[in-house]
Amino acid sequence: MRPHGNPVRAGATRTHTHTRTHSRWTPWLYLAPALVLIGGLLVYPVYELGLISFLEYTQAQVSGGRPTSFQGFGNYAALFGDPQFRDVLVTTVLFAAACVLSTLVVGCALAVLLTRVRALPRLALMAAALGAWATPAVTGSTVWLFLFDPDFGPAGKALGWLGLSGFEGYAWTYDRYSAFALVLLEVVWCSFPFVMVTVYAGIRAVPREVLEAAALDGASQWRIWRGVTAPMLRPILVVVTIQSVIWDFKVFTQIYVMTNGGGVAGQNLTLNVYAYQKAFASSQYSLGSAIGVVMLLILLAVTLGYLRLLRRQGEEI
Repeated sequence: MRPHGNPVRAGATRTHTHTRTHSRWTPWLYLAPALVLIGGLLVYPVYELGLISFLEYTQAQVSGGRPTSFQGFGNYAALFGDPQFRDVLVTTVLFAAACVLSTLVVGCALAVLLTRVRALPRLALMAAALGAWATPAVTGSTVWLFLFDPDFGPAGKALGWLGLSGFEGYAWTYDRYSAFALVLLEVVWCSFPFVMVTVYAGIRAVPREVLEAAALDGASQWRIWRGVTAPMLRPILVVVTIQSVIWDFKVFTQIYVMTNGGGVAGQNLTLNVYAYQKAFASSQYSLGSAIGVVMLLILLAVTLGYLRLLRRQGEEI
């Protein structure tokens, strides 16, 4: 009679399948507490933000004087029909792009510098950078306002000593572009340490033999960075770029403090400050929520588009 099967082999197969299924779910079991916490701190507020953006929700509804009514996409239609919103959106995109590019350039340049200097200067530079990173945004903005104060600021006097007399007593925050430039300097000052430290750690992880081989082939330092170091650091550069985009697109404190709420006649408004004005200064909470949803969608689109582009190029993220 022919045997129907090997019971030992069948038992081993079932054990292997159970082990494989268990190992597949094990990471999710470890991540479950964090996912629950993120769900409470992130998913629910985003849900409430989206819900309010579809309602008529002003001070009258908050106080109970009028009932809340469903508006559909009415708030978004009113938002995109507002010329000021479109101007603020374009300004925010351009300002964030300038901040991200400047932060990456300064951070990467100083990261390379850290690999070229001795231990003591490297320690001093890292301590100074981390001090700037740890400074609260309100404090840093106030300090930069004092540095460029038209009456007492040392920056104007220093520029005057260098022969640039037109900047003595110059009111930096009154002009639109000089105010944005001043805010950009403060944003880069408090953001570049993250890029510098992260990229420096990545450079130290690059095998020294690869860099020495490129140098022996006659490559310049710039060619080594562009052709060897930067491609090996691409996953790290992806992380710092996405983080910088998110941070700089949502800049609020620096703009609000340094331009006194958005500048003269709102000439220095960004989306975050504009949303604050709509929601809390004008009590139009639904419009403020709609601006928040638009910002969230823009950041998601930029992040996912950037990651998709890198995947098309064969990069592992």
